[in-house]
Amino acid sequence: MKLGYHSITWGGVIGHPVGVTSIKDLFYRTNGSMEDAIRDISAAGYAGTEMFDGNLVDYADQPQVLIDALEDANLELVSVYSGANFIYADVLPDELHRIHRASELAATFGAERLVVGGGARKAAGTSDDDYLRLGDALNQVTDIAAGYGLSATYHPHRSTIVESPDELERLMGKTRIGFCPDTAHLAAGGGDPAALIRRYPDRVRHVHLKDVRLDPFQFLPLGEGDLDFPDIIRAIRESGYDSWLMVELDSYDGHPKVAAEISKKYLDQLLKD
Repeated sequence: MKLGYHSITWGGVIGHPVGVTSIKDLFYRTNGSMEDAIRDISAAGYAGTEMFDGNLVDYADQPQVLIDALEDANLELVSVYSGANFIYADVLPDELHRIHRASELAATFGAERLVVGGGARKAAGTSDDDYLRLGDALNQVTDIAAGYGLSATYHPHRSTIVESPDELERLMGKTRIGFCPDTAHLAAGGGDPAALIRRYPDRVRHVHLKDVRLDPFQFLPLGEGDLDFPDIIRAIRESGYDSWLMVELDSYDGHPKVAAEISKKYLDQLLKD
């Protein structure tokens, strides 16, 4: 399996401010320099990276700058992360417009995968129809991504209607999109990441490895939190998945490169055993 590292740690995740008034432009992004992230991720020994759709928007008018940075670092852009509310019929066309744009940019920069999160929690509570709407929207995302030569996966995430194992179960039978297990988010939602990978082995098409301490809550470099990564890796191998493992860390008190190096050293030893 090949190892990649998400660029999120170089600045943390935010939303594009234009999207406050124009949903079609509400891209995810991180404030840090992507050129710095690319150099650091490559220097830490990774072969690939994942970026937010909004950071690719920054290079839409100067694509060669990002292409050259990736080539100079011998780093592959593996995947692009996007997402939406997905359950509100009146804004769904604009949200899917954004998915089209994210997919187009991903393909432009050589990515092979689109990762999406979402499914809003309504103030009035979540209904069964919300899962039907989410499942249908994710099927449309799958088709949009395929039109650009990308494989689409869904990433369960805190603050969405797919956090817990029961919520994931409610969704999976309503959509054909692939499954991107994020080990820390699955644990934060009350699940056992390895068990959930074993529950949906045929749906695993991308993987986010992230460690977490649950009490007090904090995302951490691999090997520094509460998760049983030896069992997680066994479950991934049992599923037949033999592709990119994308390490992700939302924030870090020190330099992002140091966190990337800690996780790389841990994974190298784990995968060798």
